[in-house]
Amino acid sequence: MSMFASTFRWLQRKRYQYEVTFSLYMLTPTEKFIFNSFLFLFFSMIIIAMTLYLPQHITFITNRAWFYYNGDESAKSALTSASPVLEAVAKETIAKTAVADLRKEL
Repeated sequence: MSMFASTFRWLQRKRYQYEVTFSLYMLTPTEKFIFNSFLFLFFSMIIIAMTLYLPQHITFITNRAWFYYNGDESAKSALTSASPVLEAVAKETIAKTAVADLRKEL
């Protein structure tokens, strides 16, 4: 038996197993098509959701675990090191809004 024939036979067995497991063998071809379409759409949405949102969720979980492991000290040091930068950005934004408000009044 060639490798092609054995692979084809294995695929036939898997198709038969799928039809018997989900009782598709007793449905009409239209009902099979509808069932398989719903199944395909469901798994497609699951895969799309995993590729879009799983990396972000893993990052969030990792950051949360890092915070739990290192405690509040790391957060305080990060805040104090970012403080001058945030202060400069805030002053610049306030100045821009003040200038824009003066132009509106004139």
